[in-house]
Amino acid sequence: MHDALTPSFTTAIAPTSPRKPGQPITVGGVTIAPGQKQRLELPISRLPTQTLLSLPVTVVNGRYDGPCLWLSAAIHGDEINGVEVIRQVLTAVQPSKLHGQLIAVPIVNIFGFIEQSRYLPDRRDLNRSFPGSKRGSLAARLAHLFMKEVVAHCDYGIDLHTASYHRCNLPQIRGDFSNAKTHAIAKAFGAPIMIHASMRDGSLRQAAAKQGIPVLLYEAGEALRF
Repeated sequence: MHDALTPSFTTAIAPTSPRKPGQPITVGGVTIAPGQKQRLELPISRLPTQTLLSLPVTVVNGRYDGPCLWLSAAIHGDEINGVEVIRQVLTAVQPSKLHGQLIAVPIVNIFGFIEQSRYLPDRRDLNRSFPGSKRGSLAARLAHLFMKEVVAHCDYGIDLHTASYHRCNLPQIRGDFSNAKTHAIAKAFGAPIMIHASMRDGSLRQAAAKQGIPVLLYEAGEALRF
């Protein structure tokens, strides 16, 4: 990717053939052509009122070939800082100039976001429920959908967090720095603090790592506040 990210970070994940034409990408049964941006709503489940809730996804398919990066936020529903970060990134990225693809999910835990809660309605922590399953709990099904429709397409991931309630974190990057590629992109990201963090069972980062996808976890600020 060559738009809206720092030069050092884009160099770290840059394609080897920057002028090769891009390829179509299909997410949620919708095919997005090179040079196009598409907002999707992937159905998750219904509330007791039968109101359908869906996973909001924006796909930016660059005009030129390159790696695919996902950006996700609010996997804990009260950690809303990343929602605005992703909005600003999507405003800045131009598919006509982009090398690669961006899949942005500003609100992963839509249930917790609506309730201003870290957790899902059954008190499960979504970030301890990956890779999930098609017929499990609500958390398991949401995790499975994210892995299938987002992670499966990507070469890299950045998951945006804040501190938990009543705490405030300095901007920091966390990752498994025993992995050389993860360490390289973490340094290129340019956060004030880098923290080596082992994998948490059931986390998105662990599930993606098992598929060979380097993931950075960015934390900054406090819960329920931009």
